[in-house]
Amino acid sequence: MLLLALDTATPAVTVALHDGTDVIASSSQVDARRHGELLLPAVDRLLAEAGHALDAVTGIVVGIGPGPYTGLRVGLMTADTFGLALGVPVHGLCTLDGLAYATDLDSPFVVATDARRKEVYWARYADSRTRVTDPAVDRPADIAERVAGLPAVGAGALLYPDTFPKAHEPEHVSAAALASLAAERLSAGEDLPAPRPLYLRRPDAQVPKNYKVVTPK
Repeated sequence: MLLLALDTATPAVTVALHDGTDVIASSSQVDARRHGELLLPAVDRLLAEAGHALDAVTGIVVGIGPGPYTGLRVGLMTADTFGLALGVPVHGLCTLDGLAYATDLDSPFVVATDARRKEVYWARYADSRTRVTDPAVDRPADIAERVAGLPAVGAGALLYPDTFPKAHEPEHVSAAALASLAAERLSAGEDLPAPRPLYLRRPDAQVPKNYKVVTPK
């Protein structure tokens, strides 16, 4: 097994290789405006560091969000393209699950990432491997009672200390955690989600209402 994992659902452009036993190489760069520019060079660099050609990859793992439309689609389209070119399966994983897995907590907590517009993408977990609510997008004040008293991780939690007073790192997801979680679940015979995006809300760019079509005479 050689899994190539990547995620662009947060400001981090993160890539990792997993050989079925351990992470053998990983890289993360935080730049919310350069996902498309940074992702492929990071993959090339990582493969060279690990001493593997791209055709040695046996599966792709990609973070499916939730996340902003523009950044999220970079990782998903890249994963789909690699999968098609190599003829290997492409597996999705919730980005929040990757953040949770990196904590190694064994008691209830919350993961919250920055959704912009003064909102967070969030979910509750029983432990680092068990999500107990569906991912959602909300204003922090609106969920304060539901997350009260729980530790929290992620950039969204760190941004809103009034709602998440027990917030701490990791701030962004790492592909190393995604790869390790995927390898663990695949080895156990579990099915992983399809590589389809969790946007949770409509994109900012929309066709104007009452759009008037002008036809030539």
